[in-house]
Amino acid sequence: MSSHPRRITRALLSVSDKTGLVDFAKALAGYGVELVSTGGTAKALKDGGLTVIDVADLTGFPEMMDGRVKTLHPKVHGGLLAIRGNKEHAAAMEKHHIKPIDLLVVNLYPFEATVAKGASFDDCIENIDIGGPAMIRAAAKNHIDVTVIVEPTDYEKVLGEMAQHSGMVSFELRQKLAAKAYARTAVYDAAISNWFATTLRDDAPDYRAFGGKLAEALRYGENPHQNAAFYRSPGERNGVATAKQLQGKQLSYNNINDTDAAYECVAEFDPLRTAACVIVKHANPCGVAEADNLLDAYRKALACDST
Repeated sequence: MSSHPRRITRALLSVSDKTGLVDFAKALAGYGVELVSTGGTAKALKDGGLTVIDVADLTGFPEMMDGRVKTLHPKVHGGLLAIRGNKEHAAAMEKHHIKPIDLLVVNLYPFEATVAKGASFDDCIENIDIGGPAMIRAAAKNHIDVTVIVEPTDYEKVLGEMAQHSGMVSFELRQKLAAKAYARTAVYDAAISNWFATTLRDDAPDYRAFGGKLAEALRYGENPHQNAAFYRSPGERNGVATAKQLQGKQLSYNNINDTDAAYECVAEFDPLRTAACVIVKHANPCGVAEADNLLDAYRKALACDST
């Protein structure tokens, strides 16, 4: 295994989130990187004045089946998976006219957002990305040679290293981005499988996957010597995960746990019927009360155990 920096000479970009895309691609072009792209991404890049090779010209096959098939081709996956320096891989690339792809930039069809807005079953199905996860996994597997980016926030990290290493990216960053790539596809598949379970009203599927995105690092875990982080899963269910901290220091695990316990307990009361207040210590309610208004509910809850 080689840990040397790897030069980026060719990049494949196919994104649904086009934030910062054109500026990033222009920076790549400034290093002489050849750009390959698909559909709407290719159009955005061309509109931005960039020279782009369409993936259909690369593979020799047009996009088909409403875009379901466009990157599932050996000239794409061979370019991502070929081990540089492996004689057999190099011979296969030469025989089949496959060029290496050194950078993959893919963010997936917005399945989670499609579900969150209450889209129809058919729309949700069409927003299940197939080619994207396949390419991401291929590039991440071959991170010894290939850099993979799954969200725009990592553009500057890659450009920073290219500036530092004369157009190359370090093994350390390639490895971190590969780990992130696999985590992203795992969360994506978890969202899809859980949506299917909900749609089928299956409360106990044979396999249950959970995934989330980092909301914030926590001050410490359940005990001061432990580390902790708070992750938010897809969906719009109100609770501590959707709350906004207005003031105070960085939260700890216990802060999150206590807040969640208080929120879930007070949510048992009907806000149209009465006001309610819950006071929590170590995830256990030590005061719960209802009244005609919030102030009186608080006073009664405090009286339950003022200590």
